[in-house]
Amino acid sequence: MVTEYGGHGIGAAAVRLPNTLRHALEEYRTRHSGAVVEPTAPEPTAPASAVPAAREVRARWFAMVTAGEFLGFLAPALAGALIAHSSGAAVAAVMLTAGAVEGAVLGYFQARVLRTLLSCLRIREWMAVTSAGAVAAWSIGVLPMLYGERFGAWPTWAQVPVAVSGSLIVVSSIGVAQWTVLRRFSDRSALWILANAVAWIGGLIAFTVVAPPLWQPGQPLILTAAIGALGGAAMAAAMAWVTGAFLTPVLADGHRRTPPTERRS
Repeated sequence: MVTEYGGHGIGAAAVRLPNTLRHALEEYRTRHSGAVVEPTAPEPTAPASAVPAAREVRARWFAMVTAGEFLGFLAPALAGALIAHSSGAAVAAVMLTAGAVEGAVLGYFQARVLRTLLSCLRIREWMAVTSAGAVAAWSIGVLPMLYGERFGAWPTWAQVPVAVSGSLIVVSSIGVAQWTVLRRFSDRSALWILANAVAWIGGLIAFTVVAPPLWQPGQPLILTAAIGALGGAAMAAAMAWVTGAFLTPVLADGHRRTPPTERRS
C-alpha cells in the first residue's frame, strides 16, 4: 500500500513529520530573533508580614484593651470611693456618669485596634455604643450599692432569679451594644455577644478575687482607691484576653461583610 501511493503513504508522512516541526521551530526563532521563550513565572504573592497575623492582632488587642479598661475603670473606682456615704441619688448619678466615662475610654482603645482591620469603622460610633452599654451595666451594678440590705432580706427563691437576670444584663450589655455596629462588618457578629459575656464573667471573677479581700473598714481613701484600681487591672486583663481570643474568628476573612458605605464608594 505504501508503494501504491508513491511515497505519500503513512510511512512517508512519519518520515516528513520531524522536518515539518523543525521548519516551524526555525520560523518561530526567525520571527523572534532567536529568543527562547521561558514559561511565565507566577506573580509574586504579598509577604505574610503585609497582613497582620492573628497572633499580632491578639497581642495588640490585649495590650490596648487592658490599658483602656484599666484607665476607664479608674473613673468608677475613684467615684465609688468618694461617694461611699452619699445619698442614693448622688450615688446613682455619679456612678452612671463614671460608667459612661469607662465605656468611652474602653471603646476608644478597642476602636484603635479595630480600625487596622475595619477601615470603615467609625471610632466615635464605637465609643458611643460602648459607653451606652457600660451605662446599662452600671445601672444594674449600682443597685446593690443602693438597695443591698433590702435585697438581702428577700427570700432565696426571689433573690436567685433577680440576681441571675441582673448578672446577665451586666455581662452582656456591652457586647449587645457593640454588636449593633459589628453586625455590619461580620456575619459572625452574634458571637461577639457571647465573647463579651464570657469575658466580663471572667473579669468580674478576677476583680472579686483581688479587691474585696483587701478592702477593710476604716482604710484611707487613697488605699481604697488603689485596691480598686488593682482589681480593675486584673479585670481588664482577663476581659481583654478572652475578647481577643474571639476577635480573630469573628473577623475572619471568609466571614467579613462589606459595609453599605464602602459599597457605595
